[in-house]
Amino acid sequence: MAEFRVGEDDFEVDGRPVRLLSGALHYFRVHEEQWSHRLGMLRAMGLNCVETYVPWNLHEPGPGRFDDVATVGRFLDAAREAGLWVIVRPGPYICAEWENGGLPHWLTGPLGSRIRTRDAEFVSAVERWFRVLLPYVVERQVDRGGPVIMVQVENEYGSYGSDARYLRSLADLLVELGVSVPLFTSDGPDEHMQSGGSIPGILATANFGSRARESFAMLRKHRPKGPLMCAEFWCGWFDHWGAEHTTRDAQDAARALEEILDCGASVNLYMAHGGTSFGGWAGANRGGGALHDGALQPDVTSYDYDAPIDEFGRPTEKFRLFREILGRYADGPLPEVPEQPAALAAPVSAGLTSFTPLEGVLDALGGPETEHAVPPSFEALDVDRGLVRYAVTVPGPRGPYELRARGLRDLAVVYVDGERAGVLTEEEPALAGPVSGDARVELWTESLGRVNYGPRLGEPKGITGGLLHERQYLHGIRARGLRLDAFTADAVAGLPDAVPGTGARGLYRGVVEVSGAGDAALELPGWGRGFVWVNGFCLGRYWSVGPQKSLYVPGPVLREGVNDVWVLELDEAADEVRVRLT
Repeated sequence: MAEFRVGEDDFEVDGRPVRLLSGALHYFRVHEEQWSHRLGMLRAMGLNCVETYVPWNLHEPGPGRFDDVATVGRFLDAAREAGLWVIVRPGPYICAEWENGGLPHWLTGPLGSRIRTRDAEFVSAVERWFRVLLPYVVERQVDRGGPVIMVQVENEYGSYGSDARYLRSLADLLVELGVSVPLFTSDGPDEHMQSGGSIPGILATANFGSRARESFAMLRKHRPKGPLMCAEFWCGWFDHWGAEHTTRDAQDAARALEEILDCGASVNLYMAHGGTSFGGWAGANRGGGALHDGALQPDVTSYDYDAPIDEFGRPTEKFRLFREILGRYADGPLPEVPEQPAALAAPVSAGLTSFTPLEGVLDALGGPETEHAVPPSFEALDVDRGLVRYAVTVPGPRGPYELRARGLRDLAVVYVDGERAGVLTEEEPALAGPVSGDARVELWTESLGRVNYGPRLGEPKGITGGLLHERQYLHGIRARGLRLDAFTADAVAGLPDAVPGTGARGLYRGVVEVSGAGDAALELPGWGRGFVWVNGFCLGRYWSVGPQKSLYVPGPVLREGVNDVWVLELDEAADEVRVRLT
């Protein structure tokens, strides 16, 4: 057991000054069988600490229904075995380019703008969640012989709100539930962010990617005493679907890291290893500059982040430069770089021979169809990740008029009398051609990821403003949801087979035979947009708009011999329905 404390000028362990050299690695973005390797890579880079968020929505998919919260404890144990301290950031909000910033859809739906405030209903839900989560953290604190040295209060709250009573209540709750290690806050290097997100008497830290001296000078205005720390050093960045791939020059990032350390500060590399947003959990951002109120920008499945350890766990040039810098601050020689995990021995390609049209998938795996006066949101239908089919018959007799999905979030493939009529988006919410009376209209509406940052956090998905024919609202909307977690092995095994038409949407199934299983990339040449599972493990979303061209397949997911592959195509399938593993 040891005592970790925040001193006047430094962090201290049993009275001895220490500098935290930390790296972000999210346990939920790395296959559990690969934790040990990735943590070993952090140690080899010269880090003495790992930082992780905890996504609430992953572990409480429904109110009071908890899913494998114990995985948090297993990760903390793995970090200890790797010789690393741990910084835990439990939220309740985490951002992290994660669906809804980690907040559950079943909570943000009804609460709207009351989230992340002192609102009694929100705070009550947080308390219930923390009472389940915190025991796994508390019993692993450093003063109890574990690796946990600090716990964050909320996350970048100054970028969102100014409810000081809410922040203080969270800090008090953490202490009440047994957190005895130091608490801290982290916010951007702007005065309003620091003043809105910090708590008197609790360590404040700053998040930035460059200009360390300026950022720490601003932080000192708010915290004249205490150790300096960059709690998120943005050494890379993330990608959006339909945009250019983002990278940061390794030499530039290394110079920025040196500047932080030259200031005598501690640091947390964000990210040290980004990993993958498996399971369709990638979030979305909004453009529009400082207001973050513009067009939706969905995050890609890969969270490689141009980090020093890439998505496959391999060291990059950034890793080598950082290791050289961090090694100067090590107590002794750095560990050897771990041997890399095995890669797939040889490329394989296979056709997908079974098919169920999307209508059949919805019939078998979807929720019940219900009728509503106006289109219900995804949240009202309890759909976190997936799609909703809205259906309505236009009243008649009447002439042809424009059909518009008002407040559409995010994308809808429209069929009129069984024929594909177009694709609607937020930017283009009206069909190009008119729709006549008595027509049967279906809008297959997808969520492309809930916003994870900014004032639009927690916004609902679906047709949120009504369905208009000319200027008249249509009522009597039938709706049926399809969740991604409905795709279990037993459920998929029971789907009927059909003959696909050219480019047909639906669930394609087949097998690939592997000799020499290991890490691989799955490619889908010619496919449009959808999700992929290998042996029942959801790799995430693919989309032909790029920039991501393949999906990472962790070696532990593959097995020698026959492997099942499912592809849920939501737009237009390839002419030749094949997949490649390379």
